[in-house]
This record gives sequence, structure tokens and C-alpha cells, in this order.
Amino acid sequence: MPEVPVASLDPRHQKLIDNARIALDRGQLDYVLEVTAQVLKVQPGCLPVRRLQRVAQLRSSKGKGGFMSRVSSGLSAAPFMFGGGKKDPAKQLETAETLLAKDPANVAALKMLAEAAQGLGFPETVAFALDAVRELEPENRANLLALGEAWLAAGKPADALKIADEILAAKPTDAEAQSLMRKASVAQTVTKVGWGAETSYRDKLRDEKQTVSLEQEAKIVTADVMTQRLLDEALARVAKEPLNLNHYRSVAQAYRQLGNFEEALVWVRKARAQPAGKTDATLEKQETELAAAIIDRRVHEAEAAVAAAAGDAAAQAKLAAARAELAAFKLTEAKSYVERYPNDFAARQNLGGLLLDAGQVDAAIGQFQQAQKSPQVRIAALVGLARAFKAKKLFDLAVSQLNTAKAELGGMDDTKKDVIYELGTCLELMGRRDAAIEEFKVIYSEDIGFRDVAEKINAFYAR
Repeated sequence: MPEVPVASLDPRHQKLIDNARIALDRGQLDYVLEVTAQVLKVQPGCLPVRRLQRVAQLRSSKGKGGFMSRVSSGLSAAPFMFGGGKKDPAKQLETAETLLAKDPANVAALKMLAEAAQGLGFPETVAFALDAVRELEPENRANLLALGEAWLAAGKPADALKIADEILAAKPTDAEAQSLMRKASVAQTVTKVGWGAETSYRDKLRDEKQTVSLEQEAKIVTADVMTQRLLDEALARVAKEPLNLNHYRSVAQAYRQLGNFEEALVWVRKARAQPAGKTDATLEKQETELAAAIIDRRVHEAEAAVAAAAGDAAAQAKLAAARAELAAFKLTEAKSYVERYPNDFAARQNLGGLLLDAGQVDAAIGQFQQAQKSPQVRIAALVGLARAFKAKKLFDLAVSQLNTAKAELGGMDDTKKDVIYELGTCLELMGRRDAAIEEFKVIYSEDIGFRDVAEKINAFYAR
């Protein structure tokens, strides 16, 4: 049962999590806890959702005291079989979640969560749980060592190195921490150089002497210095084998790790200029990502400038220009992608949204009409189509699309609430206030905190 990103969740669950993040910012913690518990029940390996849940749990418990953690403090040394216990991991996970829902500072429950995650094959969740223990018990050496091993198992040797450094800072002669550092240093080097899992790093080196040298160097060299070294080596390989795309990839990756997106983009484009690179879809995707990252960084820099100098017209103009550039870039790339892959209806749905944001309403309608052929994005396309019709003040057509979407949706989740809210808004714009309020009442009866439905209902009855 592998760990999964939010992007791999069911679209309805993705929408729920998006709303939960908004709710967290608004302080609606009970809603966040309800949604995350619901999603984790279906996808227990979705770590971003578990992280969101923990933030809400910690905020909710703040100021309430840690009753369960105090009761269970004597259990903090309970057995934690890092290699996986004999118990049913799924049941252990359920028990741990129940305990943490009552008190997120329950160390024994966090260790139980880690053990269950190990049994279920969720290595990053193991590290997440042990890192939570570390926050509560920062001087717990046994937990720190387990956390370092967990980061290694999760394929994140840089994080394991930080843990080893932390232990060695307190006790430079700690043999287990030194062993952890050696393993993490070599793992980090192997990962960056890109050796395959089928061949051990010792087989790649000429002799044991080189292995020892590598371990010692990796132990004392910082990440940036190591990346610069790998960059220099990759540049030398490009000079010797100018047609080998892997060398170009290594150069671009090193520049990216150093934060130099501009040079990374230059080298990706050099790779795409090679005969074998012209049809390489991975390089094409990297080029788009890097170009967007460069513009996005300018947007963030402009936002920071505006925040630092409120009322500065020049800074605000620069921010507006950067945002416009980013929007134009995304739109151009989306159009190009749909031209190459016309049967990717999700891409058409995305393009429709960008066109609508850009004010190209008729073009957006065409994309939404095509996108609704796909069951995966049909509801989103119907809503997009309704918003496009609303922008053209064709409210009756918008209502028709929204009624169709409403009829095709089952239970009252946030997706359906969005559809009903849009429907009520269109009815309001048509002057059908009584019909609109009936739609808002449906949401109000299920979720009083959804958008501004409470204000609408209160205003209606006050009138």
C-alpha cells in the first residue's frame, strides 16, 4: 500500500482538502479535522493530509492541556519495533489515530503510528511520526536514531544527516550517530550521482580505498559544496560526451538544486536541442516547469517588495506586470499542450479555466464543452461552463448547466456545495430571490460556515 500525493486522490477528496486548507486559515478546526479523518480513512498513506490533520489537532488542543499525554507519559518507552511488529498494522493505525485525536501530544500514540506505518509500507509517514516525537522529546537519543534511520528508509539522506549532526553536536563520540552519518553521506552521494539500485556503490568504485575516501569526504562536505562538485563533474562529462542527454540532465539538476533556475533552464534547452532531446517529453516538462518557476519567483519578489513598501505605486505596477506575465505564460503553455494532446480532457478543463480568467469567454466555453465528455472532469467542466455563461449574462444557460451538475452529484460534499452556491448566485442575478434562497438553505442546513450563506440566510429572514 504505497504512500500517495494529494494529486492522486479522488477529485472530490482533492476538493475537500483544498477547502480544509482554506478552513484552517479561517480557524475552522473542527471542519479540518472532520475532512482529514474522512480522507485518511480511505487513503491512510496520504502524508500531506496527515500533516494538515496534525496542524489542526495541535491548534485545537492548544490551551486545553495534555491530559492523555500526561496519563500515557509512562508509556513513552513502550516497545517500538522499527522493523515492523506482529500486530495488525491497520488496526494499530486506527488505534493511534483515535488516541492522537484526543491528544496530539501522546508520545506513545505517535510511536504506535510510526510502527503501524512501517507495517503498512509508509516510510515517510514513519519519519513524520518520529519527527513529531522529536518535537515533544528533543533529547530522546533513541528516537533521534530511529528517526535518522526512517529518513534513510524514506530516501531522504539529507534529513538523516541533519539528525546525525544533531546527535553528534551533543556527543561527538556517539558511535551509532557516526554510523548513521556515514550511511546517510554515502546514500546522499549515490542519489546525486544517480547510480542504479541494481548495483551497489561499492561495485561502482574501483576499490575499498575509494569507498572509504568517498564516505569521509561526504561526511564533512556541505550540501551546496557537494552539489557544486557534482556540477563540475557533469560539465566535464558533457565536454567529453556532448551527445549524452544524461550529462545535460545532471548539469540542469545541479543548477536547480543550487537555486539557479535560469542556468538550469539553459541546460535543459541545450539538451532539447540535441537529436535525442527533441522528442523527450521529460525534458519538455522540465523546460516548462523551470520557465514557470523563474516567473513565479519574480512574482514572489514583487509581492515582498509591495509588502515592504505599502502604497509604492512602482512596486505595485511591477507586481501586476509579473502576475500578468505568469498568467500569460501558463495560458500559452496550456494552449500548446492541448494542441499536441487534443484528447486530454483534463488539460482542456485547465485551459478553459485559464481562458476564462483571461476574459476569453467564448474560447473557454469551447474547451469546457469538450472537457465535459470526460467523466473525471465532467462536473468541473459543467461548473466552468456555467461560470462562462454567467460572465456573458446568459444566466438561464448557466442555471441549466448547474442543475445538470447538481443532479449528477450524490451526497452533500464541498463539490456539491460549490455547485449549489453557484446556482443560487445565478438565480439571484436573474432576480429570482426566493428560488435562490431555497438553494442557499440547502447548504445552510448542512454547513453554516460555507462561504457567506449564513449572511444570506440571516439577511433574508431579517427582511
